[in-house]
Amino acid sequence: MAVFYDARGNIYGVASPEALRHLGVPMPATAALAARDRRLWTEQAIAALCDWAPGTRPEGAKAHRCDGLLVGPFQASAPFELLIVNTDGTLAERSGNGLTIFSQALTERGLLAGPGPTELQVHHDQPGSDSPVATQVEPAQVAGEQGFWLDLGEPLFGPEAVAALGVEAVALNGQELSRIAPLQHLHSQWDHSQFVRVGNPHCVTLVEDVEDLPSNQQMRQAPLAEGLMAIAFALPVGHGEPCPGGINLQWAALESVQRIVARVFERGEGPTASSGTSASAVASAAWRVGWVKAGEVQVVMPGGTVPLRLEEQDGQLRRVRLFGEARRL
Repeated sequence: MAVFYDARGNIYGVASPEALRHLGVPMPATAALAARDRRLWTEQAIAALCDWAPGTRPEGAKAHRCDGLLVGPFQASAPFELLIVNTDGTLAERSGNGLTIFSQALTERGLLAGPGPTELQVHHDQPGSDSPVATQVEPAQVAGEQGFWLDLGEPLFGPEAVAALGVEAVALNGQELSRIAPLQHLHSQWDHSQFVRVGNPHCVTLVEDVEDLPSNQQMRQAPLAEGLMAIAFALPVGHGEPCPGGINLQWAALESVQRIVARVFERGEGPTASSGTSASAVASAAWRVGWVKAGEVQVVMPGGTVPLRLEEQDGQLRRVRLFGEARRL
């Protein structure tokens, strides 16, 4: 069976390949094969472990009782391979909260022990990104909380980084951003967006006022929910505009020095309480337009506040690191 964890409001189940096979899920032998053949097993795995039992779904709750599954490890020593399964059966390239949870699960099993970094390798089948996507994780303590620093590497900016098509170039603080027509049609102030890739693709819309951020409740209700799903989800569920492979959506407003408030609508999932890679994309986009400087940055989401470190060299953002913590449910 799966063991469930909470990381700032994101809930994932962690299941080994052997546990899924025991449930009758036809898991391939390796992570690479599992990613290639994900249509043969992911929907069955989600149904077995993430669906509500009949009559148990609380009123107003999300369609699934968790945000997805982390399947792995596929070996007993580092580097550890895994798959991140969204509740629609698709695979994600990277998830900050998911990798935090997976690191916690490895720690409890005695597989991630001692100082120094450990490499996690996420296999996926998304176009436009190499597989596996590697992340270095290291146990650490921040503000008295035990967790992990995740090294997400160097972010990439612009439409070409996420394979976005048909977007209009606009400027903000001397930097070229993008205007996404379907987003602006939903809200007139959603007209300056920064595409960012931090292993997976993101579209960060920068707004002047916190009041222009959508709430998670608003993003679950029509007509906004349908409009955002059409933009964020991959074809054929979404419309493939601006990204045929789908895109994670964020909205960000500067609250104070080095502190940003954000909201998230995830590709393949919908509104979520928090997202580690989304927080990293938000901080990166804010750095690029001069809202924040390199160093410590905080991104505030409904599920909690994410500490990040931005490292700059020769005027370029060279590395983003994210601190995460998780608790077993």
